[in-house]
Parts: sequence; C-alpha cells; structure tokens
Amino acid sequence: MAESSDMVQRLAALSRAARQEQFLDVIARDEAEARLRRHLHPVPAGVETVGLGAARGRVLAEDVLAPVDVPGFDRASVDGFAVRAADIAGATPEAPAALRLNTEILTPGILPEQDVAKGVASVIATGGMLPRGADAVVMVEDTEVRTGPDDAPVVEIRRPAFAGRSVAAAGSDIARGETVLRQGSLLTSREIGMLAAVGLGDVPVWRRPRVAILSTGDEIVTPGAPIRAGQVYDSNAAVLAAATEELGGEPVRFGIVADDEAALSAALDRALAACDLVVLSGGTSKGAGDLAHRAVARLTDPGIIVHGVALKPGKPLCLAVSGGRLVAILPGFPTSAIFTFHAFVAPVIAGLAGRRAIRQGRVAATLPLRITSERGRTEYVMVSLMQTPDGGLTAYPTAKGSGAVTSFAQADGFFAIPAATEAVAAGTAVEVTLIDQDVEPADLIVIGSHCVGLDLLIGYLEREGIRVKALNVGSSGGLGAARRGECDIAGIHLMDPQTGRYNVPFLTEALTLVPGYRRLQGVVFRRDDARFAPCPTAEAAVAAALADASCLMVNRNAGSGTRILIDRLLEGNHPPGYGYQAKSHNGAAVAVVQRRADWGVAIETVARQYGLGFLPLQDEQYDFVVPLARRERPAVRRFIALLQDPATRRQLETMGFTISAEAADAAQ
Repeated sequence: MAESSDMVQRLAALSRAARQEQFLDVIARDEAEARLRRHLHPVPAGVETVGLGAARGRVLAEDVLAPVDVPGFDRASVDGFAVRAADIAGATPEAPAALRLNTEILTPGILPEQDVAKGVASVIATGGMLPRGADAVVMVEDTEVRTGPDDAPVVEIRRPAFAGRSVAAAGSDIARGETVLRQGSLLTSREIGMLAAVGLGDVPVWRRPRVAILSTGDEIVTPGAPIRAGQVYDSNAAVLAAATEELGGEPVRFGIVADDEAALSAALDRALAACDLVVLSGGTSKGAGDLAHRAVARLTDPGIIVHGVALKPGKPLCLAVSGGRLVAILPGFPTSAIFTFHAFVAPVIAGLAGRRAIRQGRVAATLPLRITSERGRTEYVMVSLMQTPDGGLTAYPTAKGSGAVTSFAQADGFFAIPAATEAVAAGTAVEVTLIDQDVEPADLIVIGSHCVGLDLLIGYLEREGIRVKALNVGSSGGLGAARRGECDIAGIHLMDPQTGRYNVPFLTEALTLVPGYRRLQGVVFRRDDARFAPCPTAEAAVAAALADASCLMVNRNAGSGTRILIDRLLEGNHPPGYGYQAKSHNGAAVAVVQRRADWGVAIETVARQYGLGFLPLQDEQYDFVVPLARRERPAVRRFIALLQDPATRRQLETMGFTISAEAADAAQ
C-alpha cells in the first residue's frame, strides 16, 4: 500500500509539472503596442550636468546658446599678407602692386600692434588675427618679397583681391546668442566639438534611465564560470545590458535568479525600487518551471497588460506596468529575447533617455528559396542580404531558430510573414527591415558548405581588412547561389553518384572551379563505446550500428555533400536517429559527445577536435566554385592567392587537410 501511495503522489507531481498554464490573452503585435502606449508614457526622468568628457552618447536636456562668437575675431584663412583690397586693385603678374611691409609677424595668438595703412601690408599666418585697416588676405603663392629702395622690405602682389578675401569674419561660424544645439540632440564627437568651440565645459543632459537586467532559470550560468551538460551561459543579460547602453540607458545587473517564485518576487521588488524599468528574460512561457510571470502577476496599477503576442519569434512575451514603470519578461531563447527587446522595450528606454523615435531603414529584396510558416502568427524571418548581379538584393534566411545566439547578431535585417500565410515562394519580393541603418556591402560573399579550413582562410582575409560575409547552407545551396550569381565563392564537396567524381560534374559554363584541398570523411563515435571498438573499417562500424536497434545515429542536413555520402553508405536503410539532422560537422560531433547520438559522419579534423573515435570512409575533395563574372574581383583574387600561398597550405596540412594536386600545380 505504501508503494502504491508513493506512486500516486509521484504521478500527481509529474502531472502538476507537466500542466501548462495558458497565456492570459494572445494578441496581435499592433494591439500589444497599443496597450503599452495606453498605460505607459515614457518621458525623460530628470536633468543632470556632466562635463564634456562624459557627454558622448548623452542627450541634451536644454537648448544651448553660444556665449561667444566663433571665431571671436577676424582671422586669416590662408598663409600670406594682410592688405587693404583697394591697394591691390588691378594688380597683375606684369604690373604687380608693391606694398611696404610692417615689421610684425601675425601668427595665431598674437595681438596686432601695427595698423595696415594705405600702401602697407602685414605678414600673417593661417588663424592669425587681422590687423586694423586690413580687409583681405593675399596668398603667399601670389606674392614675392624683395628689398625696396630704402632697404625696407616690400611685397609685390601679382593678383587683386576683393574685400573679405581669405578672411573668416568674427561670428561667421557661430554668432553669440545663436542656438548651437537644441534639446534632444544626441551628443556625438561632432556635437561635443561644437560645445567645446563655444567654451562650454559642462552641459545639461537628461538623466540616463536605470534599467534592471535579471535572468531567470536554474540552467543559466554566468559567463566565465564552469558549465555542465544541460546548462547554458547567460548571453541574454550581456546583450541586453549592451543594448541598453546603446539606447542611452544605464544597465543595472541583478544577476541570475533561480527558478523560485519567492526569490523572483524579492528580486523584482528590489529592481522596481532601484530602477526606472525592469527587464527579465526567461520564465514567461507556459511550460513547467516558468515562474517569472507568476511573480509579476501580483503587480497592480494596472499590472500585466500583455501575456502572449501572436508573433514568431516572441510569442511568450509578457509586459506589465506598475507605478508607471515597465516590467518586461522576455522569452528565454536568445533570438526571441533580443527581437522582442528591440520591438517593445527599446522604444521605452529611448523615450526615458530623451532620444528621438527609433527609425529603421527598409530595403527591397528577393527571397531565394521557399519558406514555410505557422498560420496564426506573424513570423519575423532573420535574413542576411546578398547583392545580385543586377544590383538588387537577395534575402537569405539565417534559419537558426529562436534558440540561436547568432541569428540576430549575424542578420542584416528581417521581414514579416503575415499570420494568414503558410508559405512564401522562392522569388517573392520582400521588404526587409534593417537592423542597422547602414548595411556595408561585403568585399567577399561566401555561401556553401562549412569547413574549418574555410574558416581559417576567412580569418586571414578579415585580418587583412577584407570584409567577408559567409553563409553556411550546404554544398547544394552554395552551388545554387553560385549559379544565380549571388555569391563570389561557394565551398562544395558534392560527389556525382554516377562517376564518383567530386564537384567538376556540377559545373556550368558560367562557373569555374578553384581547387581546394582533400579532407577525410569518416564514421565518428565515442572511444569508450564497445560496439565500435572491434570494428576495423567504417563499413563494419555502420553494420554494427544497424544491427543494434538502440544505437542512434546523427544525420546531416539534406543538400549537404556529407548527406549524399551517408545515404550512399546506408543503401536505403533509415536507422534510429536518421531524422535527426545536424547542420555541420561540429554539430554531428557534439551530438555524439553529449550522447544524444552514438555515431555519425564527420571529417577527421573535427573528430580530433572533439576527441572522438574515427574510422576513415571517404577521401573527398573540398573545392571552391566561382562565377566567371566574379573571378577578377580583387577579393576573389586575394582569396585564390591566399589559398595557393605556401604558408597557408602548410597551416591547412597541420589541421589535417591535404592540398590537392590541382591546387599544388596552380600554386607553381
């Protein structure tokens, strides 16, 4: 009976843990923004005075009027001679005007003591104060100094000048009482230079809003601390704090709070007492362990105003207002957290900091491949922009999911798929919202199969100052991009099943092949896995895996060269784990190391990196396809030269790659 009672209690506990709390009200993005505007009116929270040295990035709280004229006196804008324009009217090289020189030399900071009378000139340097009587400055190139009849110095001027020539008049730049900068101006180096020019050492600025940053979750670990399987480093707090600073706020880090409702409530109370708004990440979904929204649910005035928005990524977003302060609980997944932060929280921080409304640029682009979407939610797709041969743009989805740290960081922008749309066809025109106002075009675009050897080459190029944009979409995706002229270089390792040859059979007349290097593909497994210990070959290892129903494989993504090799090896078999697809050699290796899979196929270099067992399967050729139209671009030529450089080839060989005979011949 005791065992039966214990089992009932455990089942009840499991049931409670598995039970999901429903979102209060999943609403459209527009409605969520409207509710936020109704309940929150962010305005700057106060004025403080700071020195110019601390003013960069701050926002002026008041108009600034110039207390002085700039320049404060008439000054020369060239090196030459201060003269009266009437004295040199009609001067020519053949009949120059001769003027007697004053004895003083007017360099910057010298107060003139001698007037420029009729028939007289003074030597003056750029920035020097114009003496009384002078109304123009003649460039030294148009003059010649000689000795006059009485041994006095005389300057001959060969060209006339109008009054005001080469003179910066007092107040011509900034006049006393003129508005130098207006309230709301963001202070960059340019504005600080203007303030310094009118003599201001201190300026009134809006106080920076204090933004509390909290992370929640038992699995979250502070960067720099040891980590174990199942845990993740807290990237959200770092990126949210940095984004807060970029928006003019002051991040206040409250650290990581465990999944404990009482601890979360206490941390929230401290944050609200000390800061102007609170940003939490994690704990807002509807699964077990998501407690942050419970801690916020006790707030009033008005409390929670949004819990669930019909968009992807970011559906679990929770927004509350208490005492006129925003409390935002962002989803825990990095891309979702960053996206919802910029969509809903960033405008509030900017408003509190006194910054003007955030404007995001938009560009037209074409989608190169078909995308499916979930009906009922507006989906925002992160994309990387590539230029097409006709000068247009192609928007490549990053396709890493809301849990990926790099999705937002590496994207150029995003476009929206309407809630009622289930798929967007390849070739569709889309409007991309830019994450940064200025997207700098890359010097070199690389699309295709990922390889650590390629990473080495790209690293060398970027250290030389060449901007490289790389997109890992598999060999087939890279080949398609090269055929469409969307990239400069495509890394591929595609084997023709009919001939067994690599890469060459897939070329067209518009493409050329740059020989790369050979690398060894093989079956990878944990060294302590007894099932593979007695296997002498890769084929034997696969046979052993197929004979054991509990032996899980990790596959590779469709379209990759490795996937073609795997399917050929399996001969139509779909063993357990066949549907589990890693998108890189590293991804396959990690799955085996972490025991989510028992075997897979990867290159020897990666197997060594992760300490895995390795049985050779196929010596394959990894080459680079280049559209002929892009072959002579400087960055492409530099890539090819780098690939053929003996020092680079030695480094690749150290990593376990073999330079192909074709590449070696090309380097001769």
